Amino acid sequence: MASQLDTVTLWETAREQFTDCILPMIQESEQRLGHVDTVARSEAWSNYVDSLHSDEQISDWQANNWEHPDCCND
Repeated sequence: MASQLDTVTLWETAREQFTDCILPMIQESEQRLGHVDTVARSEAWSNYVDSLHSDEQISDWQANNWEHPDCCND
């Protein structure tokens, strides 16, 4: 469990990393599809948050309460 961590990644930092590193891959796929794939974006964010939690970079509370960033709804 990741409930007692000395340091954690903040939402703003996680959003930035997601936008810089993961979102471009999704956008590449969207270009082929011809539309914004909000389901893929949402799933990618959830998977990213799960990976941060598994790696103990965020707490249990963060993993359970973080909202999806705006880029998942564009």
